[in-house]
Amino acid sequence: MGTYIIIAVLIVIVVFAARSGMKHMKGEGGCCGGSTDEIVVQKKELQGEKIGEKIVHIEGMMCDNCRKHVENQLNKIDGVVASVDWKKGTAVLSLSREVNDNEIRQALAWSDYKVTGIEPGKA
Repeated sequence: MGTYIIIAVLIVIVVFAARSGMKHMKGEGGCCGGSTDEIVVQKKELQGEKIGEKIVHIEGMMCDNCRKHVENQLNKIDGVVASVDWKKGTAVLSLSREVNDNEIRQALAWSDYKVTGIEPGKA
């Protein structure tokens, strides 16, 4: 009898975990630090002439809320406008000034996201 109770409890736990995982992958309810608030991307336009691009490879993004967090952080860098694709794990940065790789890494240092590489993009 005790075995059946344990199995039933495990089934309930698995069902709740699966439902939570599905919501997380869709970017719903509690993703990215437990916030249920809608994250608003701060729109930014490049000030000045575009002088280049960088492609940043980022691990740890699992949903659209993650994308928004990363995009907002990268857009805080002066002279950078970011376009993030969480499914590909990349951010394309349009630059109006020279930005060193350390500035980019520092913008995400506070987070659970990991910069795994930075390469030049289209000029």
